[in-house]
Amino acid sequence: MVDVLSTSGKKSGSVELDETYFGIEPNVAVMSQVVTAQLAARRAGTQSTKTRSEARGGGAKPWAQKGTGRARAGSSRSPIWRGGGVALGPKPRKYDQKTPKKMVRLALRSALSDRAAEGKVLVVDAWGWDAPKTKDAKAALAALGTEGRVLVVLTDDDAVAARSFRNLPEVQVINSRELNAYDVLVNDYVVFTQANLPTSVPAAANAEEAK
Repeated sequence: MVDVLSTSGKKSGSVELDETYFGIEPNVAVMSQVVTAQLAARRAGTQSTKTRSEARGGGAKPWAQKGTGRARAGSSRSPIWRGGGVALGPKPRKYDQKTPKKMVRLALRSALSDRAAEGKVLVVDAWGWDAPKTKDAKAALAALGTEGRVLVVLTDDDAVAARSFRNLPEVQVINSRELNAYDVLVNDYVVFTQANLPTSVPAAANAEEAK
């Protein structure tokens, strides 16, 4: 059970966190594997070096095979020559790793459970701003008592809030559809609204309970 707070930091109710998302034993190994795969997918993989066949020049044999007293040489583009090709150098490649969807979901639930166990999952009733103001966003975070980096989870309907938070360097704004383990772990606090709080109960069932 956590308090539902207003943007001024006052308690306006309480909500039960879904044990499926916020009450499991964090699986560190799965979180590590999923985060590693996510960071690997971000790599551009555009690094490239030229082999001896791609380096410019070196078409003619530098000197005769015998009689010069020097070591034999067939091309000035050999990797042992200055300006030559690179032996076993990097080439463009993809670093993507295939990760099962079940592991991705487990990693997210583990990350959220870890933050919830530390009391760093906050729930706001609604942002409710009519116009985007960075000043209001900063004041709201201060009222909520957050410290360090904050992950603010929003929906498509929270456009005003997104514009209010986007200029704060310590705040990361993310759409609830894109919530992932890495962004949860890299931030100190996670702030939800009641509308986008993860739950395993269908929305229709929640509506019936509210009645």
